[in-house]
Amino acid sequence: MRKHYIDNIRWMTVFLVVIYHIIYIYNGICTSGIVGPFSDFQAQDAVQYILYPWFMVILFIVAGISSRAFLENHTGKEFLKSRTRKLLIPSTLALFVFHWIQGYFNISIGNGFEYFPKDFPKAALYFIMAFSGTGVLWFIQMLWIFSVLLLLVKKIDRNDRFYNFCGKSNIAVVLLLGIASYGASHILNTPIILVYRFGIYGFAFFTGYFVFSHEPVIEKISRLFFPFACIAVILGAVYVYFYFGQSYVEPPVLNNPAATAFMWFTCLAILGGAKRYLDKTNSFFTFMRKNSFPLYIFHYLPLSAAAYYLNRYTSVSALPSYLIVTVSAFLGSWILNAIISNIPFLRWCILGIKKGKSNV
Repeated sequence: MRKHYIDNIRWMTVFLVVIYHIIYIYNGICTSGIVGPFSDFQAQDAVQYILYPWFMVILFIVAGISSRAFLENHTGKEFLKSRTRKLLIPSTLALFVFHWIQGYFNISIGNGFEYFPKDFPKAALYFIMAFSGTGVLWFIQMLWIFSVLLLLVKKIDRNDRFYNFCGKSNIAVVLLLGIASYGASHILNTPIILVYRFGIYGFAFFTGYFVFSHEPVIEKISRLFFPFACIAVILGAVYVYFYFGQSYVEPPVLNNPAATAFMWFTCLAILGGAKRYLDKTNSFFTFMRKNSFPLYIFHYLPLSAAAYYLNRYTSVSALPSYLIVTVSAFLGSWILNAIISNIPFLRWCILGIKKGKSNV
């Protein structure tokens, strides 16, 4: 049976990713890739501290759970083929077909074109724009790598002994995993490009696969939803209070004990709350489930383009700017999806949809 609560966690988190990027493009904390803040102090920047510690972690946990569900009915070869089409191709080939446009705006926002001489080779500039357009694709790049590693792990755990052992996890084990996540957050982090946190995201993916894919474990967590949610809210308030104004995307704010505790209890509260209240579907939930991946892939291009032109050519104030950028992100992604999902080659290389099939 389909786990509707997993679908709902996924699309709701993607929705929050879009909200985060809307705040980020005008934030006054991180200076990379933004058009600039509206004032020296912006209370709305607190949204970044509330979301950033956990929202990609929960997406990797959900991806691990979904991988287990897929492999229960498919072979490893089918899994690799599916993940390569859905993740690898859209995060590599699509850079040169479509996402170089995002690279153009990324460079423009940072005034990067001013540093290129007029006789700079156009072909070289195209490749620079393509790689600069990686943007949100880092998530599916890492997810493909974890998927390949999962197949190697499955060869070792051929009879699911470790998987079945993890299914016996109780709440004490789940809480101890939070301590392990703190250690994972300090390893395999790439310098400069800070989003590639292989330690914590790999830990989240494999924990999702081996631990949280067991329904009895989720049932135990769901029974403690209210305590976990209360702890998460308290930890989140403490985290924002003590670290607001400091860079939340890099150590020591990114992976200190306060951030990790807030992240882990929030993830547990989301898993438990979704199992308890969101294990259902309706027409709206189904629509969002089917369109969450295109929303993730497409939203940042119209968002950043709108913010760039508003900042460069108008003097629109904060509230109208946020509203215009929000509409651009959601409506723009819908329009792009409607167009690209109906062009066979583009929907294959950008969205990973099989040739001859429409987007569903």
